[in-house]
Amino acid sequence: MFAFVPAQLQKPRALVVVLHGCGQTAAAYDLGAGWSTLARHYGFALLMPEQQRINNANTCFNWFSPEDTARGSGEAHSIREMIAHMAGAHRIDPRQVFITGLSAGGGMTSVMLATYPEVFAAGAVIAGLPYGIASNLREALDGMFHSPARPARELGDLVRNASDYRGPWPKISVWHGSADRTVNPGNANEIVKQWLDLHDLPEAPMAETNVDGYPRQAWWGKDGETLVESYAITDMAHGTPLGLADNDQRYGVEGAFLIEAGISSSYHIAKFFGLTDWIADAAKADTKSALSPAPHLARSIRAAVSEQQAAPKREESRGFDLGQIITRALTAAGLMK
Repeated sequence: MFAFVPAQLQKPRALVVVLHGCGQTAAAYDLGAGWSTLARHYGFALLMPEQQRINNANTCFNWFSPEDTARGSGEAHSIREMIAHMAGAHRIDPRQVFITGLSAGGGMTSVMLATYPEVFAAGAVIAGLPYGIASNLREALDGMFHSPARPARELGDLVRNASDYRGPWPKISVWHGSADRTVNPGNANEIVKQWLDLHDLPEAPMAETNVDGYPRQAWWGKDGETLVESYAITDMAHGTPLGLADNDQRYGVEGAFLIEAGISSSYHIAKFFGLTDWIADAAKADTKSALSPAPHLARSIRAAVSEQQAAPKREESRGFDLGQIITRALTAAGLMK
């Protein structure tokens, strides 16, 4: 368990939980996606659980393993306990807890939103999968490669059956590259369907706009608050999209599964969570603070495990080698424990 808490926290105090992808460490994903830079700039606390090789040889969160994806059990329960520790240690507002993750971390984000929905105000899934579609290797592969369409009610029931909670449900932001050959982009549609059913919203988008050149769909509730949004990052491969934020500041560094796309997903997710409103005019803020390198999780709550092996090379959006694609897909999804 790693955490970063800036010197000055906004009020009410907010916490963002960030789950890394396969082959990554918490610190490497933090540096790449820019989360602790955002946390310092906007004054929110950051929690980054890190998978250990003893649990998964590829350092993937076990998003499809029944013992790790049920309330009160395994990895889901462990992450919940980390959140409780952070909330107590830093007086976090229980109404301001958020979660996001990439790939297998995105799958585990779906798990956390489903198994502990009362804990989170909102979540964001990047190149991930819906909750409950797989409980073994065969089903996980089918979901990853084919993303078979399921009825919205069936998808919603998978979440409803994960706990006794009956709402109000967390908001959700969904991100996926259209050229993703590791996790089928159809999974984004299935995640959206799952949460539209929970929020009792229509399938047709209420708004379709362009953000930094990419299509965004949105659905809102009776009070006008956006409850579900979806970004399709055209021609992008498997990874987290990086780019300039609205305030012309850059968060993160390009690397393995961290792709320059001209749009800062971390910034837009923080904005969706309502965390960027703390600074009324971000353009006039201290840009040196925003643009300096991330603190690299300088404050650790528990001693770090030994340094992980280097992350795999980023998937290229062009070229087609079936053997390599399958190997990458298995690695990225954590299907080889």
